[in-house]
Amino acid sequence: MAAVAITNVQVHGNPSYFRDPFKFEITFECNLELKHDLEFKVIYVGSAESETLDQVLDSILVGPVPVGVNRFMFEADAPDPAKIPAGDVIGVTVILLTCSYQTREFVRVGYYVNNEYDTEELKENPPEKIIVEKVKREILAEKPRVTRFNIEWDTPLAPAQAEGATDEAMTDAAREGAAVAAVGIAT
Repeated sequence: MAAVAITNVQVHGNPSYFRDPFKFEITFECNLELKHDLEFKVIYVGSAESETLDQVLDSILVGPVPVGVNRFMFEADAPDPAKIPAGDVIGVTVILLTCSYQTREFVRVGYYVNNEYDTEELKENPPEKIIVEKVKREILAEKPRVTRFNIEWDTPLAPAQAEGATDEAMTDAAREGAAVAAVGIAT
């Protein structure tokens, strides 16, 4: 049994415009007393071609975490469109919500995001230069893709983990995790 299980994620403000913040109401159950905080991150996949274009929109530490059911609202700024290739602003991408304990990622919830213009005219005749103010995004909130990882909860970190070496591996795993089968949120 995992020490922490995300039991529900509600996406608020969906659909919205591209520059609007992401809002997630996260409910999770803590089954053991934890010595350290949980770290939640929101990551926007800027391009399927390269993880270097992924943007960590925000990360927060949650703790101390009491045993039982916990809930909080996590709001993250929109991605910087200047850091996304012009050909990838419109279309389908992925937003990832990850949770780690002592740098050990134990769950990733991924959602497909569809970005498109807000009028039929712009959809049919897109301008050469993206008009970000006219781009709407819709998160496919009903179909999350959840990946869980078994971790050791309160064991000392190896030196490489303590230095943050898992951050790069997390990005690679996040990209691979976007392709897992939809399994829903654990209850």
